[in-house]
This record gives sequence, C-alpha cells and structure tokens, in this order.
Amino acid sequence: MKTTRSAKLFAEAQTLIPGGVNSPVRAFRSVGGQPRFITRAKGSRLYDVDGNRYLDYVLSWGPMILGHAAPAVISAIKKAAGQGTSYGAPTELEVALAKEIRAAVPSMEKIRLVSSGTEAVMSAIRVARAFTKRDGVLKFEGCYHGHSDYLLAKAGSGLATLGIPDSPGVPADFAKHTLTAPYNDIRTVQQLVKEHHRELACIILEPIAGNMGVVPPAPDFLAALRQLTADHDMLLIFDEVISGFRVRYGGAQALYGIQPDLTILGKIIGGGLPVGAYGGRAEIMDLIAPSGPVYQAGTLSGNPLAVTAGLATLKQLRARGVYKELEERSAALARGIGGAAKKAGIPLTQTRVGSMLTAFFTPGPVVDWDTAKRSDTKRYGTFFHLMLEQGVYLAPSQFEAAFLSTAHTSADIDKTIKAAATAFKKL
Repeated sequence: MKTTRSAKLFAEAQTLIPGGVNSPVRAFRSVGGQPRFITRAKGSRLYDVDGNRYLDYVLSWGPMILGHAAPAVISAIKKAAGQGTSYGAPTELEVALAKEIRAAVPSMEKIRLVSSGTEAVMSAIRVARAFTKRDGVLKFEGCYHGHSDYLLAKAGSGLATLGIPDSPGVPADFAKHTLTAPYNDIRTVQQLVKEHHRELACIILEPIAGNMGVVPPAPDFLAALRQLTADHDMLLIFDEVISGFRVRYGGAQALYGIQPDLTILGKIIGGGLPVGAYGGRAEIMDLIAPSGPVYQAGTLSGNPLAVTAGLATLKQLRARGVYKELEERSAALARGIGGAAKKAGIPLTQTRVGSMLTAFFTPGPVVDWDTAKRSDTKRYGTFFHLMLEQGVYLAPSQFEAAFLSTAHTSADIDKTIKAAATAFKKL
C-alpha cells in the first residue's frame, strides 16, 4: 500500500504542528508507523491522499452514525451555509435542537449549547459547584471528560494511549479538588463519599466508558451512584458525549433507566460539526447567566451549521428500526471477530454496547482501567497495521472504541471479519 504523500505531509506537519497532529491519538504513537492523511470520506469509507480506500470504524471518533457525507445532512448544511455561517445572535434552529434533545432526554429540562465536549463538561462542573456550594469532584480512572485542568487526573483516551497518568501544567491546587475511583467499584466510591461528602459537589462519569476502550457499567452500578448522590445532596453528571444518541435515541440513561442531574452531550448532536451541550434540572440550569450568576458564554455556541447538521442527523435516527439494525450488525461483527480470534488461539476480550465496541488483547475480563491496561498493546499495534494494510481503518489505540454506522453493510462486516481472521493468523 503506497503512503508516499501521507509520509511527506506528516514530515511537513511536524515542523508546523506539535507532533504533526492537532489531537494526540492521530499521531499513531501507540501503534507505530505514520498517520494516513485523509482527503475525503463517503458512507463507510475513508480515502487518503495516496488514493487508498479504507473501511472506517473510527467514524471521526463516533459522531458519524449515519456514515460519512450522509446525503440528508450534507444537503441541510449546504442550505444553511448559503444563509450565513455564524450570527452571534439567537436562531430558531437552536430552539428546535433544544426541543429535540429534551424530548429524547427528559432529564435535560433546560439546555445550553456550546462548541465542544470539553467546554460542556467544564461548564457543567462550574454550575454543579455553584448549586451545591462545594468544590470537590469525584471521577473515575480511565474516564476522559475533556482536557480541562481538574479532570485530567487519571483520565483515559489520549492520555491512556500515550501512557500519561496526569498532565504537566495542571496546578496542584486544581487537582486537589478531584478524587478518583476505579470504574465499577461502588465500595470505593461509597468510602470516598463517606469521607469527603461535605466537599464533593458531584460525581461525573461516562455511564458507558468509551475512553479506555468500551467498558459497560456493572449491574446496579449506575443505580447505586444515583442513590448515593441523592443521599448526600451531590449532583450526578453523565458524560454522554459518546453514548448520547449512539446506544439508543435517548442515550445510556434511556438504555439503563437512570436519570442524572446533569448530562453532557456532543458528537452526534452536531452531525459531525463541532458542538457540545449540557443540561439538566431547571433549578440548576437557571443559575447560568443571564438567568443567574454563573457565567458561561461562547461566540460560536449554537452555530447554525452545527445545529442544522445535528437536527438532520437526529431526524434520520428517529426512523423506525435504525438502532435495531445497528445492534444486529454490531453483534455480527463482534461474533465474527471473536470466532476468528478463538480459531487462531488469540486471547481476546470483547466488550460492546450497541454500536460501540472494543476488542481487548487480553484474556480479561475488562471491567475498569486496571483490567483494560493489562491488554497487549504491542500485539494490538501489529493487528492494527495488518488490518490497515487490508483496507480496514481501526482506532490507532487499544484504548479507544470502534463504531458502526448505518452505512456499514453486511458485506462490510463480512470483509472486516475475513480481514481479522487473516490478521490473527499472522500474530
């Protein structure tokens, strides 16, 4: 597979951009080799500058649930762009998206649109602190909530990929307000809350962890957190940037029947354009300016192109049978890969919730960050490149999720399983 132009671009990019990329995991550091520079995408396929074609399971890290360049979304964006790209003033579109989100996620009684998941998390934590009049935050090891200072302690995603436990540049005075616990370990959480409940404003988590690879919540884990926070007048925050509208139309909270106090959304609600949102109980959200004293603002918040793309995407997802089809094809892919690994004698643990899944190179089980990081990352790197050479684009990190879209066909699934079988034989 020829990669000459990608290599040349990457060499030039490294003289201009730190590490040659604008988000760390794209640099292929944990799998080796060099990144492929993408020139276009359509449906379930990516195309690079050297003319190579790939079957894509990254999907821009999750938002492209309809596949790339979905006709209904592109058409809506083109029409919106012709009317202007940003106004810095309210639009009817913002109201429409907020109504759509609230109908799907009833716990979000009021919603504020922002431009990224990191911004949404930062703002949700701020209002949680204001509401409770406490400073402390409890998060979980391996859960990534964006790169705001106080949430980078033992975060997943890119930090896990690069082997960075915490980030330099974060003052100790910021980090001291953040407690961490193992994911799915309710006893440790209960002990920490017992010791620190007077200082804790909230517990924040991904209800389905997706940034240390996919790790589902243990039975009753979310319910126990809901009860614990209620008992101690703390807020429960679900970071559904990944799982929102991915595992079900109403997100993980609809799937598991647990309502948090605040929810963070992103990715799918922007249809592939930059967006974030946070929302929750009206009495909490009414503390945000201009209704209340908690300040948060953004020039591009509620950007008409992003909101238009989000509305067009959600309209398609409301169609009957969409999530059923995603479930069936995701299950078929997982079964096929699992069977191929078993036949080749490769120890593999697969985790999956709906159309987000991970194949960990470990005999498992994988229930938290400690068990996830036992994976053989070197073997995953070899597997990644063997798949890439066969035209299958997976996440360039063991500790990320794979995603399916409605554009992935049964033929795509079959091709991927065959490619995996070939790769496993060479490991």
